[in-house]
Amino acid sequence: MPELPEVETVRRGLEPAMTGARFTKVEQRRADLRFPFPPDFAERLTGRRVDALGRRAKYLLADLDNGDVLVMHLGMSGSFRVDADMPGVFHHDRSKLAAHDHVVFHLSSGAAITYNDPRRFGFMLLEPRATLADHRFFRDIGVEPLGNELDGALLARLFAGKAAPLKAALLDQTLIAGLGNIYVCEALHRAGLSPRREAGDLARKDGGPTKRAELLARCVREVLEEAVAAGGSSLRDHRQADGSLGYFQHNFRVYDRENEPCPKPGCRGTIARTVQSGRSTFYCGVCQR
Repeated sequence: MPELPEVETVRRGLEPAMTGARFTKVEQRRADLRFPFPPDFAERLTGRRVDALGRRAKYLLADLDNGDVLVMHLGMSGSFRVDADMPGVFHHDRSKLAAHDHVVFHLSSGAAITYNDPRRFGFMLLEPRATLADHRFFRDIGVEPLGNELDGALLARLFAGKAAPLKAALLDQTLIAGLGNIYVCEALHRAGLSPRREAGDLARKDGGPTKRAELLARCVREVLEEAVAAGGSSLRDHRQADGSLGYFQHNFRVYDRENEPCPKPGCRGTIARTVQSGRSTFYCGVCQR
């Protein structure tokens, strides 16, 4: 599943074509994806203007001029393709998987944005902005890791008293939104912290942050920012909105590098793989404590 950097990369790719433009035509080519489309989906979008294109965790949010929000989730294999005749937007050839083109947005900007999803695990919703925070998909989402809130003090407050493994706590979407397996593995390695360490160890007895908490918060932000700058990680299905691949997978230090030497200078360890909560964890048992 695309993680936060991939979704943010897609948002940035769609923004020039969508923000400020109106839907002149919406082609809905099937009744459902993971869930049925909202009733009268195409009709409700046609003529509406996109005032802003944002992101919350792994959801793309297009704020419309009537107070509704078009919520878009990529699922496992969803992607957007921008075909445009407008300055500043990249034009590229059509996907060879046209049979999986399920929605096409035609915009007054001159762009046609196609949603392609072979596995159909993605979905789209139309919800009022005024009540979106109370929707079942959003009401329990934690803080944004790319926002200003994420620091050592926040990690200490979120993890205080928790005996859960540190990796599991970082993946808890009710605590921190959008972190996924790849970038948690990478951040923990940079911070030199074991994925098995108790999450509560990042808080002092008085509730304040330890130095490890401050370091981990910094490493999480650094990994995410570098991944967004690289266009995300293309392992299977992820492509940017212009059709190009992301490249952060070439910067992985531990993820999917089992049995390779640890890249940390001076460390003689080897990258190991274990399974936590059904997910592969890659780490160095020598420098991550």
